[in-house]
Amino acid sequence: MRKLAAMFRWTLPACLLICASAHAVPLSTPEEDAQRLLADKGLIVRLGDQVEQVRHTVGEKASELVVNAMGFLGVPYKRGGSSAETGFDCSGFVRATYEQTIGLVLPRRASEQAAATQAIDRTDLKPGDLVFFNTMRRAFSHVGIYVGDGKFIHAPRSGAQIRVEDMREAYWKTRFNGARRVPAAGSNAGNP
Repeated sequence: MRKLAAMFRWTLPACLLICASAHAVPLSTPEEDAQRLLADKGLIVRLGDQVEQVRHTVGEKASELVVNAMGFLGVPYKRGGSSAETGFDCSGFVRATYEQTIGLVLPRRASEQAAATQAIDRTDLKPGDLVFFNTMRRAFSHVGIYVGDGKFIHAPRSGAQIRVEDMREAYWKTRFNGARRVPAAGSNAGNP
């Protein structure tokens, strides 16, 4: 009996340990372990880190773009205008803002800017995206830069100045043509 008690004293804990480890959930997968090892050695950057880095860079550029655009508030509208000194039309304003802020040259006309950018859903608008309107009985005849909270900045018309307006106002709501996202900086979206 003494031998049997001694055997259970050592065997039972070992058996419980083996049974528990057989049913334990692994803390990480082999792929995660390999990713962690390579990242620890400095050979790769984790995907989550890459996504966060891109999100941070894009957020900074969008904020910088909106701040730069706001710097043009009060500049007069001028048909065909493309500088703060002489005035802007809508597409000249957008083009100058993108070129000065991120070095990206967009096409000159609003319809060309729409064609050179990526269509997105209105619900996906982020600051720095472009918003287009039909103000001259043709698609994409007017463009502005989305600043957030349903508002955009633009050069409206002769006799007016660059200003911020609400897209939810009846005039803009009924003329909304679409939203576009400008390609990543570094690519040339149009001809200089």
